[in-house]
Amino acid sequence: MALKALFLAHAPDAEPDRHQCMVETPMYQLFVRVVRNQAQALEVCRRLVAEEGIHAVLLCPGFTHHDISELAQAVGPKVGVFVARGDSPSNAVVLDVMAREGWFEKRG
Repeated sequence: MALKALFLAHAPDAEPDRHQCMVETPMYQLFVRVVRNQAQALEVCRRLVAEEGIHAVLLCPGFTHHDISELAQAVGPKVGVFVARGDSPSNAVVLDVMAREGWFEKRG
């Protein structure tokens, strides 16, 4: 049986059913989904844990502590939840790019 992991990332224009992929080896399946918000993240996690038997959820740094707690509760105690975090210089680089690309603008 392969280890199955889900990587979730945020983007303001994400459509999780469209912005997705899977990378697979005989021993590992990595499902990737890009979500717009926490509601989509919760829905994607619940669905893929139930349908695909996900063992681990990997989260981009954009998830808050509250978001992580909600996701951990949603997937249950048999699924590991992990968070990627960067150091201050790395965060500054990424935030500059995100601001330049309009990630923080209000969308209608």
